[in-house]
Amino acid sequence: MIDRMELDPDACYRALQTRDARFDGKLFVAVKTTGIYCRPVCPARTPKRENVAFHRTAASAQEAGFRACLRCRPETSPQLGAWKGASNTVARALRLIEAGALDESDVETLAGRVGVGERQLRRLFVEHLGATPVGVAQTRRVLLAKQLIHETDLPMAQVALAAGFGSVRRFNETFQQLYDRPPAALRRRKAATVSPGEAVTLTLRYRPPYDWDAILEFLAMRAIPGVEVVETGVYRRTIALDGAVGTVSVRPAGGDRLAVAARFPKPSALPRILARARGVFDLSADPIAIAEALSRDPLLGRIVARRPGLRVPGAWDGFELAVRAILGQQITVAAARKLAGDLVAAHGTPLAAPFAEPGLTHAFPSAEILAQADLSGMKMPGARIRCLSGMARAVALDPDLLSPDASLPEMVARLRALPGIGEWTAQYIAMRQLREPDAFPAADVALMRALADADGVRPTADQLLARAEAWRPWRAYAALHLWAFLGDEDAPPLRKVSRAA
Repeated sequence: MIDRMELDPDACYRALQTRDARFDGKLFVAVKTTGIYCRPVCPARTPKRENVAFHRTAASAQEAGFRACLRCRPETSPQLGAWKGASNTVARALRLIEAGALDESDVETLAGRVGVGERQLRRLFVEHLGATPVGVAQTRRVLLAKQLIHETDLPMAQVALAAGFGSVRRFNETFQQLYDRPPAALRRRKAATVSPGEAVTLTLRYRPPYDWDAILEFLAMRAIPGVEVVETGVYRRTIALDGAVGTVSVRPAGGDRLAVAARFPKPSALPRILARARGVFDLSADPIAIAEALSRDPLLGRIVARRPGLRVPGAWDGFELAVRAILGQQITVAAARKLAGDLVAAHGTPLAAPFAEPGLTHAFPSAEILAQADLSGMKMPGARIRCLSGMARAVALDPDLLSPDASLPEMVARLRALPGIGEWTAQYIAMRQLREPDAFPAADVALMRALADADGVRPTADQLLARAEAWRPWRAYAALHLWAFLGDEDAPPLRKVSRAA
């Protein structure tokens, strides 16, 4: 196997020779004689061993002076996040870059947000990714632009804005430098005018297996009326960014891909919309590696085998998720969904034409709106109302409160310092908003019930934490598997599994 940190050239070349799809997204092949870098599954003739070099990321290959292959299109490879587990700091910085941290700011500011110096952050990026933070951000823009050119009819000026380039001139210069041709030369069809409200659709690839039914069921059970709709195998929702509102839909597209269709008035928001889609549907997960790690526990292995490709659903917005979590304290999922719908109807932002759709009427209310709102009429305990108002005020004062700039322990401590936020709520927010694969709500009653012994005795939270040590760094996935198992009507009782497990 190819190590996450050091690429074994011989193993990489064997993967290239056999076009092994298991390594698609885990490595990129730079061909010295052509100046092109490819995916290991590229259908082109296999180059000689002495003519290739291997890179952990597309950004590393691009910084080394190679340009993306027009045939296998590296921008469409699954983003498996091979950096996960290598450096918590790099992981957090990458999530911030995906959210646009380097589109309007610099590396020094990014480094400060993750708690290190600028020089140290550069060193960590080169060590773990083979590229600098600026190189990663630039590659992200170029590959998204290239995908927009190939998959949409957007005019080049809109492609430049949608990919995150500051100007059309910079966009043209970058492509001329990388591909020795203008960006328009990469498109084989004529551009069309995209009218306001018309969807821009792109595909995002993932590594199979993928349990689409399970993630759709999870989202459907929690779908907020007016904000989210799940029907006919498609997830649709309203979105709010930079003071504008629109909608996005996600559906399977075949070939281990999801199609994301965004209808939004600001093209520059597209990179963040796509990044959030990847997070919500957990497209950077490596399900085979996760299953192998969790299956070392015999009991959990039986459960994991029932749901290959199960993902941890993310959140579209950190504040929205925090409100959901607070509303759901000590009540059923259905009751929390009803409360969230009432909150949106009273305080959400209505959608207007041409962005309104059947079932999608409001964007979720912002922290600023709820911080000023009178919530006393909500049908829940006064302490929970105060907790909700306190969270809204905290996020309104510090918009980065729920951003992925802190480690898991730091974020949990930050959240628990807020009135009414306990360990379960903090861990749940970390699991879904921060995309922390090791977040684990050990105080969850359902998890304790799932691991009850043959006599029905449930473990305590401390005992559950001790048991979960063997599941690191994938405890969030273990929790999802246990929750899914409890919901399976045909699941055999866990007590039939050996107690030694």
